[in-house]
Amino acid sequence: MKKIAVILLPLVPLACIPIAAAVLVMAVAGPAAGEQLRTVACGTGIPGTGEWRPPFTQAYTVSRRGFGREFHPIHLRWEHHSGQDLVSQPGPGPVVAIGPGRVAFAGVSRGGYGNYVDVAHAGGVTSRYAHLARIDVRQGQPVRAGERLGFEGSTGTSTGNHLHLEILVRGVATDPVPWMLSHGAPLNGKAVTAGTTVTSAAAAGGRGAGNGAATGRAGDSVDTVMEGGIGFGLPAPGSPRQASLRNQPLPIPAKVKALYQAAAARYAIPWTLLAGIGMEETGHGRTTATSSAGAQGLMQFMPATFAAVGVDGDGDGLVDIRNDADSITSAANYLVRSGVTDGPDGVTKALYAYNHASWYVNDVLHYAHAYGGGIVLGDPTGCDGPVDGNGGGGGDASLPPLTSDRVRQLLQWAGSQAGDAYVMGANGPDAWDCSSLVQTAFARIGISMPRTAGAQRAWLAKGNGFRIRPGTERPGDVIFWDSYLGPSRIGHVMLVWDPATRTTIEARSRSLGVRHFSYAGGPSHHIFEIWRVGNMADHPTVTKGLR
Repeated sequence: MKKIAVILLPLVPLACIPIAAAVLVMAVAGPAAGEQLRTVACGTGIPGTGEWRPPFTQAYTVSRRGFGREFHPIHLRWEHHSGQDLVSQPGPGPVVAIGPGRVAFAGVSRGGYGNYVDVAHAGGVTSRYAHLARIDVRQGQPVRAGERLGFEGSTGTSTGNHLHLEILVRGVATDPVPWMLSHGAPLNGKAVTAGTTVTSAAAAGGRGAGNGAATGRAGDSVDTVMEGGIGFGLPAPGSPRQASLRNQPLPIPAKVKALYQAAAARYAIPWTLLAGIGMEETGHGRTTATSSAGAQGLMQFMPATFAAVGVDGDGDGLVDIRNDADSITSAANYLVRSGVTDGPDGVTKALYAYNHASWYVNDVLHYAHAYGGGIVLGDPTGCDGPVDGNGGGGGDASLPPLTSDRVRQLLQWAGSQAGDAYVMGANGPDAWDCSSLVQTAFARIGISMPRTAGAQRAWLAKGNGFRIRPGTERPGDVIFWDSYLGPSRIGHVMLVWDPATRTTIEARSRSLGVRHFSYAGGPSHHIFEIWRVGNMADHPTVTKGLR
């Protein structure tokens, strides 16, 4: 990798930002400055629902001409641009429905759309496809996701072949980039064959958001520390099974159940998962003798393992392997540190780490579902990476950083969200949680990252960025720290706005919403990390000019 020169530019005010602020922008010079490297994939995809997909079957680029105030290349004035321009590659291609619905309009616009199609979907959503060279559907026709609507063109007020995609929710145009992202079909330029469905993160997100939230450190309230996120259900048990085939799930003593629930709330995992382990190991404490292998306590820890992961569960100042509260809370800590929040596969891997046997994993999951199952507050993409924010890799320090232009776009969009509400699990356009705001900001410059803060950090460590020392941060860098998920898990993420004043742009809490905050006190957290995203891209971008 060639060395790159970094030039510091003076403070440059950004337009369209409601809060008066100046942003220090880094200009990157040298031969590698403009190189956009391909992102490193992170985990498997979210299990598909088949509801939404991109509007092309072939690869495409995402124009910088997006939603909001843009300069019209024909009218030569600033106007509101109500959609996102996309260009298929290597040449014009078929345009397909992004989801199932019925054709509400198919014809010629009296305005600048040219040939266009409207598809009405459930929930008051309408998708619009403009500037088509031809239309292949008729009004009233039902369509499936991926069904051909027409062919990309340049009819109407346009300067070149492209698709103008609009999303209207109850008649009001909304930004297609975050909307598609929140519905599991990011506009990332990747080819998707006709009839192939793309996942719907909204289904997982709506169910998972807010489940099991609890305070992290003493004195923290949920309102001030909640990191948003999406969740996923506990995976179903498979085969083989052993003990669960002959032993029915026993009633849980009230005291023990309260300990399961308290530990689960502390680490934001389903209490039923701890109950599954407690049932499998000791019948919820009915048998607590030391095992033949030397395991002790209600959750049957080996002394060496307990010495590494043991937690004071009842606040008595002692960490005792035979104390039920300590044993159960330590089990929750062990599962989280073993990656239980990293998608359904993470659950099975964490249980396997607890006891290296497939039958054991399936027994525990069988009992957990018998006690009610539940949602894991985590990222279903299962981004593999260090779960302990104080350890793990530092990414790839040889990556070129984001270019000055991309940093400017990133922060201009993020800053324009100041004043929006904080809603855990929200994906815009007027409400966000911390990780969805960061995810969508990077999506605006063609970078797709996972949905939750912990998975975003793991994605960076996987080779999409690199960790930097505090004091060397730049605008657009990403800060992570722990919050309500406990001291061993990243729970909050924000963007560096101005290093000189140590300010961020972030979605902080329900009471404070989205705005600028200080990160000066960040090092007092158990986890405080600053990362720089490399000049990565899921796809190249095209220049402005298309209408």
